[in-house]
Amino acid sequence: MAYKKSGSASFFSSRLTSVISIALALYMTGVFFVFGLLSRGLSVYMKENLAFSVVLKDDLRESDIRRMQDYLEAQPFVRSTEYISKAEAAEEMKAELGEDPEVFLGYNPFHASIGVTLKSEYANAENLREIEKKLTADVRVMELAYRKDIMQTVNDNIRRIGLVLALLIALLMVISFVLISNTIRLLIYSKRFLIYTMRLVGATPEFIRRPFIHSAVVNGAVAGGLADMLLALTAVYLQNELSGLDRILPVGGVVTVCLVLPLLGVALSVGAAYFSVNRYLYMERGQLYSV
Repeated sequence: MAYKKSGSASFFSSRLTSVISIALALYMTGVFFVFGLLSRGLSVYMKENLAFSVVLKDDLRESDIRRMQDYLEAQPFVRSTEYISKAEAAEEMKAELGEDPEVFLGYNPFHASIGVTLKSEYANAENLREIEKKLTADVRVMELAYRKDIMQTVNDNIRRIGLVLALLIALLMVISFVLISNTIRLLIYSKRFLIYTMRLVGATPEFIRRPFIHSAVVNGAVAGGLADMLLALTAVYLQNELSGLDRILPVGGVVTVCLVLPLLGVALSVGAAYFSVNRYLYMERGQLYSV
């Protein structure tokens, strides 16, 4: 009886260790997926805050300016617009420089303009060239004013960060699979003689695999649930520490990651269990001692 209790405790301990190991691997995978979402949200936020000014000609009437603004807001690439009159432009420059340009020049040198922020998918050099070509052809427009170098730098940095994160996520997926596979293999290794005995009494490979696959499904689901709890706690902590995080980290994306982790845990656990059981299915008794 004592031996049976000891064996049950040992099995429970090894299974608990397996679940915790899988949960930690899934948690780290989930963290990197969340960082990927955060990077994407940040890139969208940065791109949508890159603005340019449509500088208008001086001879335009108020009705022409309103029509121009309506025209811009109807464009598929525009997220928002803001009209800045000549007087407002002069006041902004006066606030920045601390001097009134009209005092020195005797007139207001600024032009009325419409500030435009783009939708994120259009905030790149290629689309901007097409937008500039289209808008400068309008007779009401004098020029487009924006910093091409800043937009190019932002897009280059976003591409580099995205590539690095994609490589890290792929690498972590491989590492997670190896860790989960090794954890399952160690658990099944302790049952290799049971597999041999079941084969001796005529059990089919499918019958032998079934309890191990079932156990892998339960372990993967439980580990995925634990990983979700850790990930939720991490998200809550970051939300409390970093104000405005909700603007760049979509809640729907985090929920999707939390739904995927248990499925990923089950898939990886079942795959590892299937191949691990197959390894011992056709071994002779002497080989079982040497592996």
